[in-house]
Amino acid sequence: MKTNDRPLTDLMNAVDTGAAQLPDFQRGWVWDDGRIRALILSVIHNFPVGAAMFLEYGNESIHFKHKPIEGSGANPNTEPDELILDGQQRLTSLYNALYSKNPVHTKTDKGKEIDRYYYLDIEKALDPSADDEEVVVSIPASRQVTSDFGRKIEKDLSTRQDEFRLKMFPLNIILNSSEEQGWQNEYYAYYNYDPAIIRQFTDLFSKIIMPTQKYAMPVILLDKETPKEAVCQVFENVNTGGVSLTVFELVTAIFAMDDFPLRKDWEERKEKYFSGDLLNIVTATDFLTALTLLSSFQSGGTVSCKKKDVLALSLASYKKYADGLCKGFSLAAKLLQEERVFSSRDLPYSTQLIPLAAICTVLMDENRINTTTARNMVKQWYWCGVFGELYGSANETRYANDITQVIKWIMGNGDLPKTVTDFFFNPTRLLSLQSRQSAAYKGIMALILKNHARDFISGSEMDFSTYSNEKIDIHHIFPKDYCIGQKYDKLKWNSIVNKTPISASSNREIGGVAPSVYLERLEKKGSVMPSDLDGYVDTHWIDHTLLRNNQFQDFIIDRAKKLLRAIETATGRTISGKDSDEVQRAFGASLE
Repeated sequence: MKTNDRPLTDLMNAVDTGAAQLPDFQRGWVWDDGRIRALILSVIHNFPVGAAMFLEYGNESIHFKHKPIEGSGANPNTEPDELILDGQQRLTSLYNALYSKNPVHTKTDKGKEIDRYYYLDIEKALDPSADDEEVVVSIPASRQVTSDFGRKIEKDLSTRQDEFRLKMFPLNIILNSSEEQGWQNEYYAYYNYDPAIIRQFTDLFSKIIMPTQKYAMPVILLDKETPKEAVCQVFENVNTGGVSLTVFELVTAIFAMDDFPLRKDWEERKEKYFSGDLLNIVTATDFLTALTLLSSFQSGGTVSCKKKDVLALSLASYKKYADGLCKGFSLAAKLLQEERVFSSRDLPYSTQLIPLAAICTVLMDENRINTTTARNMVKQWYWCGVFGELYGSANETRYANDITQVIKWIMGNGDLPKTVTDFFFNPTRLLSLQSRQSAAYKGIMALILKNHARDFISGSEMDFSTYSNEKIDIHHIFPKDYCIGQKYDKLKWNSIVNKTPISASSNREIGGVAPSVYLERLEKKGSVMPSDLDGYVDTHWIDHTLLRNNQFQDFIIDRAKKLLRAIETATGRTISGKDSDEVQRAFGASLE
């Protein structure tokens, strides 16, 4: 790695000739008019604008396809000397505003596309009290500022004489000393070599034009031996352009060298397989990670899907496994729907979809995924991950263990997977599950739905159609206002133990009153017999007798026991410590 300052004029020339180009990530230039003017002001005031980072072209481990900077006249077939890793937005803005003779195609702060030239107001530039927006002026491509829907010209810079008359210096010649000198000579002649004009421009030249021509940017140059995972890390650490660069972007550029349009391929797959309520959360990088996991498993070697492994993914492997993996994700979605996880909002862990989809893809062989035994084992592994809360951080090592151990386990020649043996659930965790952000919270809601939970008014089972159409959401069983009025412990009444999925219409009837009161309302509203309503309530693991008698404390104990049993059934594991001192202090009784 080398670090040195490079004159802005040299950088602009490199962009213009194609000696400096971009990796072809198919990312657009995104800076708006205001940011461009602010950048120009920084340069003409000789303020630092940050370092750029370049990579020597010809790195055999990466081999990017390249493209000229937007607006550059460079031949796309020109082989660059260097690729711009960080600094695209700044260099593109400076090239188009200070070097190119074409209007700058940008946008307003509201996103409207516009074309602009940038000028320096000579008098304002030398006035210390002038506002920045008066110093650097953005002018439409017509070089005329108009009002009254174009009928009135407020400022006309369409000829060089107009520029002289209004003392507006065109910034797209500031870095070209011969063009700047020519403009200066004509400017003096326009004013008949007025000494005051000459003094003023000489002042401008010494304070702004010459320092801008000598302006230098720090450039960090990575040599061509830099490994691709280091290049990826660089992107993630230093990119400041406002558009996130991911592993997917790098693989896109690598595959582009073999003329494979990865982005287009992914967009087509996303539309076909990943646009539903559940899988719309899957990103392009998730898909590549799952494919790398699957590919490394199927190859029979070391199973891994870390960043460096994804970057080493071959195009041949992508083509070999992508179609099957898409079907694996679809099978994973169906399996989750069977477990009553209907949407990405209710998905406990989006990360766990990666190994789940890879496992489902492997089990498509000989149709194993559709056998009851295999499906139940996959579900057991899945729920151990959810209720063990094991997928909340860096998970690549666990993914590799999952696919290897779960497949061996299902095939009958392996021990319990680590995710299953790592499962641990402290009974007091029920009380700390207060919001839907946690995986275990979402998991318990799914288990309640899987218990054929019925709506309190209609008695309809909350399957996928009811869940979508009836606006099912999670609500308090003993209502919040009632609990506050009774001065119940918030840790209990706001926990998952006192919550259940209910339709919007049922929740409106519940209001903030005692359960004994709202149950009578529900009976009248739904013309439902008390015995039938009791049956609906029981499907939520709620004891209807305790509810009708407003027995909050006994209800909390009873429901906590039932939720723990449901978790044990789903995970196939025993929850220990249900009668510990900690549990008895927290709940007021044993949960055995």
